[in-house]
Amino acid sequence: MPVNEMFGTTIELLGKTLDLRARRQNLIAANLANVETPGYTPSDLSFEAELKNALNKGGSTPSPNPRHIPLKGGVSAALQLVTGQLVEQPDKQPGADGNGVELESEMGRLAENQIMYNASVQLLTKKFEMMKQAIRGTI
Repeated sequence: MPVNEMFGTTIELLGKTLDLRARRQNLIAANLANVETPGYTPSDLSFEAELKNALNKGGSTPSPNPRHIPLKGGVSAALQLVTGQLVEQPDKQPGADGNGVELESEMGRLAENQIMYNASVQLLTKKFEMMKQAIRGTI
């Protein structure tokens, strides 16, 4: 039985989000590690739009509320194709050595990504906890 039939696609979506956020965290950490490397161009992983498209193309019906995420059949295959897009982000004013890493900007993105990662983990934990309560019959 596929995971999405047993648990719904929310778990798959959160799992994919965690994978992509972990990849993005590694890229940002690499940018920070190379803050003094001459000629280094920072990179980032863009995946939010790709995730949104996968959810919309997955055979789902539009939600009455545009802020809701439609999660119905066909989403699983579309989610598996989401890999994110590597984007080079040169600083508008690189340093004298050609390094394009802006420390404050990278630290902000690192913090934001970590917060979003933690939020996804909390949602996934809550989902599993709700399922456990349903199995026990305590809901």
